[in-house]
Amino acid sequence: MHISFARSERSTVGIEWELALVDSTSGELTGVAPEVLEAVRPEGEEHHPHITTELLLNTVEIVSGVHDTIGGAVTQMGELVDEVRAAAEPFGADLMCAGSHPFSQWYDQQVTDKERYHRLIDRTQYWGRNMMIWGVHVHVGIESRDKAIPILGALLSYIPHLQALSASSPFWAGVDTGYASNRALMFQQLPTAGLPWQFEDWAAYERFVDDMVVTGVIDDDSEVRTDIRPSPKWGTLETRACDGVPTTLELGALAALIQCLVEWMSERLDNGETLAWLQPWYTRENKWRAARYGLDAEIILDASGRERLVTDDLRELVEALQPIADRLDCARELAQVIEVLDAGGSYQRQLAVAKASDGDLTKVVEHLVREMRAGRPLPV
Repeated sequence: MHISFARSERSTVGIEWELALVDSTSGELTGVAPEVLEAVRPEGEEHHPHITTELLLNTVEIVSGVHDTIGGAVTQMGELVDEVRAAAEPFGADLMCAGSHPFSQWYDQQVTDKERYHRLIDRTQYWGRNMMIWGVHVHVGIESRDKAIPILGALLSYIPHLQALSASSPFWAGVDTGYASNRALMFQQLPTAGLPWQFEDWAAYERFVDDMVVTGVIDDDSEVRTDIRPSPKWGTLETRACDGVPTTLELGALAALIQCLVEWMSERLDNGETLAWLQPWYTRENKWRAARYGLDAEIILDASGRERLVTDDLRELVEALQPIADRLDCARELAQVIEVLDAGGSYQRQLAVAKASDGDLTKVVEHLVREMRAGRPLPV
């Protein structure tokens, strides 16, 4: 199978952000996405170019255009959030984002009436119905197809950094799971989701997709839902490992970190370097540690098994990437990684709100809604 890789400008960026619709009074998820999408649809158009459906009727997804800078992409996302919120208010709904809703039940949620979603649920059954989760996807342009696989493999070493920084799903259906990111382990139950295989080159990736199509696992490469994947249609590498985050500040921090990492690796390939990959068993362990312990995770750094607290490595990584951030004009957003570390991750803030409220999870939803309106983490 030949898979064409579209031409893309190097290190351009696009962001996808899944947003949950919640009842303004109860905080429960509410399935008013069709009404909201109709309200935002431009006159004479079939749909909004940047606001779309997702698997469940309680969700809308906003999608940026292609941007040269993280600042431009995040500004557009903030404007889209405002547009969706204004459309949702007449239906008694507000917006929040986290990796999971603190207390709503999966069996109360309705699936969007699209063939591909019905096909997914029919195949995956219980686990598919449980996908009451939200995430952030960041696309970064790759100017050469031959760079996609080496960079993908090297980025796997940074899955725990991204997972810990974005972790925002400590609760599931009213239960404190003990995990910083329960979403990370939920989502990998789906076929082709979770950590990607480590491919030696683009031809090996094409053989993988061909095998999956021939055996009926997928219809095309867009159904490969791994934590990082090539997106041939757009000529990008798409990082999908992050939990949904409640604020534009956190969105910008994650996107800047991913953009800088991809550019750093691209430069090293230009200089003739071979990018180091972790053993897959270390990569898998790192993902679990970050999902379980979040910003308190001790992660494995290299093939020798050296370990370090993920927050210490993140602080050093931000400093090391500063020259690249300056060139990409995302130094402000990259510095917001440190702001998140200082404020505490979303899962930590949610747990603190629950503790201060004697376990009342409606207060957690209220806090998430306020944070999305503020665009930044708020004190508990």
